Amino acid sequence: MGVITTAVDVAFRVYSYLLIIRILLSWIRHNPYQPVIRFIYEVTDPYLNLFRRVLPPFGMMDLSPILAFIALQLLEWLVYQILRFL
Repeated sequence: MGVITTAVDVAFRVYSYLLIIRILLSWIRHNPYQPVIRFIYEVTDPYLNLFRRVLPPFGMMDLSPILAFIALQLLEWLVYQILRFL
C-alpha cells in the first residue's frame, strides 16, 4: 500500500507544481509554441477551465487557480482517506 500512496503523493505534487508554473507563466512573456510550455498548458487548461466557468476572471485577475488549488487539496485528502480504508 505504501507504493500506491507514494505514487498518489507524487502525482498530486507534480500536478500542483505544473499549476504553479502555469500561473507564473501568465505573469511573464513566453513563447507559447515551445514544447515544454505547450505541454504545461495542455495539461493544466482542462482543469483550470472547470473553475473558470464557476469563477470567471475578475477584471485583470483570474482567481480560478485559487479554487483549483483548494479543490486539488480536497481531492488529495479524499483519495488518501479512500486508500487508508482499503
